[in-house]
Amino acid sequence: MATTSDALLHRGTAPAPDGASTVDASGADRAAVRGLPGHPELMEFPELADIEDPRQVAPSDARELTRLLLARLATLEEGTRAYSYVRSTLIELNLSLVRFAIRRVGNRREPEEDLMQVGSVGLIKAIDRFDPDHGAEFVTFALPTILGEIRRHFRDSTWAVHVPRRLQELRITLAKARDVLFQRLGRAPTVPELAEHLDLTEEQVIEGLAAANGHTAGSLDAPATDGEEDPGPLAQRLGEEDPRFGTLENLIVLKPLVAALPERDRLILALRFGEELTQSQIGARLGLSQMHVSRLLSRILKSLRAGLTAD
Repeated sequence: MATTSDALLHRGTAPAPDGASTVDASGADRAAVRGLPGHPELMEFPELADIEDPRQVAPSDARELTRLLLARLATLEEGTRAYSYVRSTLIELNLSLVRFAIRRVGNRREPEEDLMQVGSVGLIKAIDRFDPDHGAEFVTFALPTILGEIRRHFRDSTWAVHVPRRLQELRITLAKARDVLFQRLGRAPTVPELAEHLDLTEEQVIEGLAAANGHTAGSLDAPATDGEEDPGPLAQRLGEEDPRFGTLENLIVLKPLVAALPERDRLILALRFGEELTQSQIGARLGLSQMHVSRLLSRILKSLRAGLTAD
C-alpha cells in the first residue's frame, strides 16, 4: 500500500515516546541516532519508517517526501553514511521522473534499460545540484536536467555513422523548423523555405538534411513493415545492378560507329562475331590471307575502341 503524504507529515510532527528525540516536518531539528541493523551510525528518519521500497511510493506522496528529504540532505555532511542513505532514497523515489522523461523524448530504438541508466545520471546530477533554499520545485529543476542528459546521449552515442557535432545540432534545428513550418503552411516545407526561416544558405540546409540520414541505419534482415506487399526481409526485396546493362550501353554506342565503317569492314565483323568464323575461314571467303584478315580485324577493333572511349 502506498504511503500517503498525511501519514508522512504525521510521523514527522507527532510527539516521540518519552526519552526520544523529536523531529518537526521541516527537518530543522537533527534526528536522533538510532541503531539500524548494520548501520548504527545512521540517523533516524521517521519519514521512511514504514517505506520498504521507495520506488512504490505514490507520485504525489513522493513529491512531498522528496521535499522533506532534500531539506534533510542539505543539513548532512557529504560522504557520511546518512548522506548516502538519504541521497539513494531520493534517487529511488524519483525514478518515475526518468521514466516520464523517456516517454517524453519519443519512441527510440535504444533499449529502455540503457535510457534508464542515462536518465538516472541526470537525476543524480539534479539531486546534487538542487538548492532547497531557492524555493523552486524539484520536479521543475530535475526534469530539464534528465531530458538534457538523455538528449546528449542520443546526440553523442546513437548515430550510426560519425557526423560532426555541428551537423548533429543542425539536424535538430531543422527538425524543429520543419514542424513549425508544417503547421504554418499545411505542408512539408521546401529547402528554400527552411533556409529563409533559419537564415541559412540552401547548401547548409541540404547538408543538414543529408547528415540526418546517418542517424540510424536499418537492418537488411528487418521484416517488412505494415502495408508492404512483400513480407520478406529487406535484403530479399532490394534490386541489384544487372551486368548486362553495360553490354547494352556498349551496343547502343557501337551501333553508329559500326554503321560508319566501310562495307568490307562491316562484313568482316559480321563473319567474325556474327557467324563466328575463324580468320582463315574469313580469308578463304574473301580471297584474303589469314594474316591480312588479322591485320584488318586489329585495325577495325582499334577504331571502334577509340570511338567508345572518345567521351
